[in-house]
Amino acid sequence: MSQQPNPQQDPSGAPRREDRLVPRPLERPPVDPAQASVFGRPRGVDGAFDRLYSPDARNGKAKQVTLAPPPPESLAEAFRRPPDAPGVVLQRPVGDQGGAGATEAEAPLWSKPADPWRDPNAGALLGGPAVATEEPAKEDPEERPRGAMLSLPEVLFGRQVKPTALALLGVIALLIGAVGGLTGWWLSDRGDALTGELNIAEAEAGKERPPGSVAEVAQRVAPAVVSLEIRIGEGGGSGSGVVIDPQGYILTNDHVVSMAVKDQSAKITAVFINGARSEAKVVGTDPKTDLAVVKVNVPDPVVVQVGKSADLAVGDSVLAVGSPLGLENTVTSGIVSALNRPIGMPGENGGPPSNYGAIQTDAPINPGNSGGALVDSTGALVGINTSILGGGEGQGGNIGIGFAIPIDQAIRISRSLIEQGSVKHADLGLNAASVAANTSEGAQVQNVAPGGPAAGAGIAEGDVITKVGDRIVRTATELTVVVREHNIGDVVPVQLSRQGRQLVVDVTLGSD
Repeated sequence: MSQQPNPQQDPSGAPRREDRLVPRPLERPPVDPAQASVFGRPRGVDGAFDRLYSPDARNGKAKQVTLAPPPPESLAEAFRRPPDAPGVVLQRPVGDQGGAGATEAEAPLWSKPADPWRDPNAGALLGGPAVATEEPAKEDPEERPRGAMLSLPEVLFGRQVKPTALALLGVIALLIGAVGGLTGWWLSDRGDALTGELNIAEAEAGKERPPGSVAEVAQRVAPAVVSLEIRIGEGGGSGSGVVIDPQGYILTNDHVVSMAVKDQSAKITAVFINGARSEAKVVGTDPKTDLAVVKVNVPDPVVVQVGKSADLAVGDSVLAVGSPLGLENTVTSGIVSALNRPIGMPGENGGPPSNYGAIQTDAPINPGNSGGALVDSTGALVGINTSILGGGEGQGGNIGIGFAIPIDQAIRISRSLIEQGSVKHADLGLNAASVAANTSEGAQVQNVAPGGPAAGAGIAEGDVITKVGDRIVRTATELTVVVREHNIGDVVPVQLSRQGRQLVVDVTLGSD
């Protein structure tokens, strides 16, 4: 039979002791409405603030939380820290739970009295953030955001880069280019065994041009020789000329400008050694000696020095200066091959034939040299180049025989053309033809002009003239040349052969 427990005893059988303290009744003091409005839950929020674990959220019936409006911007700007100021974070780093495994004990908040954010006794002041001045951490260059990239026009003209920076960039680019060029040159110089540096032996002394040399004479004479261009419509011709007077008078050949004399629409242009061009006008012509004078309006032209053709001797050195074949400022050299060579040329454009006693030279003369200068070894003008002796049919070039009008005769005729516009020559008043026989050689009289100088001296048709003055006459051309060497009105002895007899008569020369 089991015993019933005695309420006056404990399970061990000892007498039970009375309880001295009893639980106090649960007392809930009344809630102040002001504190409830500050610390209570917002209206419309039931349960915990974490909506994720609320029953409504688990059931998919979460209610939208109404957030408080943001503080005014003026209050936020006054009481918040500057956005770029390094702040003090009052929480442990992520993963640091502050347990027993921590290596160091966390310092209390008030361990740094200099830090107002940790000092509970720091006063509240309106001003800058109460933070300790600390050196900002260096940013990792790899993590720094890249700025906007500028285009070339923006760099050069957008005024977004300082001029000194641009200048420095240009200098750096030049240095890089120079280094690259030198490197390339060095590599190319060393890269091929067949190439290398050229070392030449230069002459120690320069060219010697003593006074009287061909180069020195040509340098002085060439500026006084011009090229003459004649243009008539689509055609024309060319030749040379020599400036003989500071007023711009140029001596040349008649056959050079004869086209311009016949056609008034022709234009003559003088081209100087420096390339200057000037229009030329015809002053006068003498077809019988193939001479002419033109004039240009040029200030202070270079004038040639005039010599004496009578002082020349066979073998003297001469230079021919002109524009052969249109090649301006051409100089050729040679010697005097013969003097007083009678030359007769047919007339140009239906004009009278020309006759003159020429200077023969082997200095190369070609078409275009006509009217150019023939100078001696001192550079003095001794003749006007006028014609050449061709080598036969189809050979119009130079074969080493050229002719020039003696300057003594050319100056006398040019002076008359400049002063009077025309010229007159001494004349016998007869026509003659060349003859060669066993008994006589000379110019046979074909007819005598009535009342002329020859008729007055008793010269008759059929007489053969063999000498005029001290000059022997061998051909009719030579007779004309010898007579024209005298002046009008001169009395000259004429030797002639008449029916095997030698006669000498005095003739007073007339005018043609």
